[in-house]
Formats: sequence, C-alpha cells, structure tokens
Amino acid sequence: MNDKTKVDLGEKIVEMVKTIYDPEIPVDIYELGLIYDVFVNEDMDVKVLMTLTSPNCPVAETLPMEVEEKIRSIEEVRNAEVEITFDPTWTQDMMSEEAKLELGFL
Repeated sequence: MNDKTKVDLGEKIVEMVKTIYDPEIPVDIYELGLIYDVFVNEDMDVKVLMTLTSPNCPVAETLPMEVEEKIRSIEEVRNAEVEITFDPTWTQDMMSEEAKLELGFL
C-alpha cells in the first residue's frame, strides 16, 4: 500500500466519522474533537483512538461500536478497532472552529 492509498483511506474514514453525531450536541464527533487519532496499517486494519465528552456519557457503550461499524463498512477496510481514552480529558477547546460557531461559542 502506498502513501496515497493511506491518505485516501484516511479521508474516507474522516468523512464516515463526520456522519456520526453526539446525541446531546448537534455536531459530529470529528468536529467535536472526540477523534484523537486514526491509524491504518499495511493490511488495511484501522485503529481509532477516541474519547467521549465525559466518562458518564450516555452513549459510552454504543458510540464506539457505531464508529467501529461505520469504519468497517468502508470497502477498503479489512478490520476496525476503537479504543477509548480519557487522556487527555476532552474539553471544549478541542472542538473545531466550525463546531464552536455552530454551538454559539464564537
């Protein structure tokens, strides 16, 4: 797999993740800054490092599964795994300018 293939797949993953919204905030999880990192290996296995707005988030069980399922639905992806971390802790500063504007923080 060449770097262009990885970049193209990375862009597809970002587009797919942007279709997933936090149930309490009308902004997708990518713009909210909940996705910390996306790794793609040579075998087209994807690992996503993400967080939640809080450890007590009502979708703590379902949101990571939804992310995993959506990424697995991308044709090129062989497998997907989502790891949840709270280090660093999510803050509103991690939101994109677009998300801050949408929520009236700007």
